[in-house]
Amino acid sequence: MENNFTEEQKYIRAKKKVKSIKGFYVHLTVYLLVNGFLLVSQALSHGGWKIFWEWQSYSTMIFWGIGLAFHAFNVFGMEFILGKKWEERKINEIMNRGKNNTWQ
Repeated sequence: MENNFTEEQKYIRAKKKVKSIKGFYVHLTVYLLVNGFLLVSQALSHGGWKIFWEWQSYSTMIFWGIGLAFHAFNVFGMEFILGKKWEERKINEIMNRGKNNTWQ
């Protein structure tokens, strides 16, 4: 009976994780669509491509992007930047560097 409870807990945690990942991808999709729409509508209403060289064109994208980055860190953690694979590569790199140098 205890084993089933553990499997049920694993399932619930996995389901929550999938829901949070899905939420992030929905957020990312809305971010891309809205900001794309804003850039195109500004270009059409303000007379062309010169709008792309102005700070105001990107302010919404930048500040919303900061929020999106925090959402990504909340969902994925630091695993995709400084996760186990990164640690393994760094350890191997340092060990290989040690082979070439003499330690004193």
